[in-house]
Amino acid sequence: MDRNFKNIHVGSLIKQKTTELDMEIDRICNFMKCNEQDVEKMFLQKDISTDSLLKWSKLLEYDFFRLYTQHLIFFSPPARNNPYKAEQISELPQFRKNIYTGEVIDFILELINSGEKTKQQVIDEYRIPKTTLFKWIAKYRKKETK
Repeated sequence: MDRNFKNIHVGSLIKQKTTELDMEIDRICNFMKCNEQDVEKMFLQKDISTDSLLKWSKLLEYDFFRLYTQHLIFFSPPARNNPYKAEQISELPQFRKNIYTGEVIDFILELINSGEKTKQQVIDEYRIPKTTLFKWIAKYRKKETK
């Protein structure tokens, strides 16, 4: 899968996954309850409805929503701490922002190992805590030497 978390073209990623799985168009059409032309249109779309994306995620056994989660982790502005503002309690479920998948860790370490970014640039640009980054480096360096 392409690791471009900034500009996500979900249709092309879905097509890539169907190709990797060698999934037949008839099975896709039956599951999605649409015709072949509709499927081809979805492959060309930059974004699709969440209902369709959920169906694709189930059919292809791949969490396409996680791509958007990674985008939020990397590219959303940091939360502002305003000590004068009363904290509002939302009825929506609350999620921790810093959930790093293996893909994200590999992506970050690849940036550092290739020399594309320094450790400090990664810390500054992606707001990854310094201790977290150094733990990843130590942990994955141990795995490589085994």
